[in-house]
Amino acid sequence: MKTGRLLLLCTLLACGLSSCDKDADDAEMLIDEDMKTTVRAVYSGRTVDFNNRPHGDSYWNSWAQEDFGDGWGWNSSRTYVSNQTLRVTLIANAVGGGSGMTANVSLPASDGYEVSYQLRFHSAFDWSRGGKLGFGFLIGDGNTGCDRPTDGNGGSARLMWYNDYSRVYFRPYLYYRDQPEQCGDHFGLSYPSSGSLSRGTWYTVVIRVESNTGSSANGRARITVNNTTLLDENVRWTTNDSKRLINALSFHTFRGGSQSYWESDSVGYIYYDNVSWNQI
Repeated sequence: MKTGRLLLLCTLLACGLSSCDKDADDAEMLIDEDMKTTVRAVYSGRTVDFNNRPHGDSYWNSWAQEDFGDGWGWNSSRTYVSNQTLRVTLIANAVGGGSGMTANVSLPASDGYEVSYQLRFHSAFDWSRGGKLGFGFLIGDGNTGCDRPTDGNGGSARLMWYNDYSRVYFRPYLYYRDQPEQCGDHFGLSYPSSGSLSRGTWYTVVIRVESNTGSSANGRARITVNNTTLLDENVRWTTNDSKRLINALSFHTFRGGSQSYWESDSVGYIYYDNVSWNQI
């Protein structure tokens, strides 16, 4: 680091003694050798189908960066390429992000995005109490984790599976300025509206989010599963206009909740395929 600063100082001093505008411009591009030098892509639209990844290998962080662009939180020890799909592992006797994976992908800030993807639960998957899964969006500060966004600075739109011990279903899970509880709002909605989800079945999920403006409740959240509407609501995500834009794609797959009753005593697998997002 000291070497980089010395080079920059010497270059600037030399420019002070002679006419070297071009050299001065170059000097501004000098960076310390221990800083990140690789610029990662940030995509407003992308499709990832895992078809070009070899079966039986971990889904490495470098692959995630190639496929999804700039992101953070990828855990290759929890991911596996299985017959051109991505399998995420949920470990036993754990809850929260530590039980699975909480990755996020940078997006160009925008007031509208839509993501679609397919998912299925392994044939021996233990439902336990439930958890977060799939792709969604972060708005502004991207509130999650029972961080109620009363400051109006952020929100998020994600999906859960939930077991009420009479049936298992998907439900929306949103953080927004006016949510009634400390943790995310599910609006009392479920898919399917009766009966339960099935193991080994592919489900197609589409999540569409549109920002609100100012303090107006003119934002939007829409979630469909297998072409059936699960949620379609006007939402006031934020009240701070500088925090109103959607800036990240979330990929959160874990059990919980944080209390021990969300745990399972067995390892679980959830599979993903055909992930596609675009700016709207």
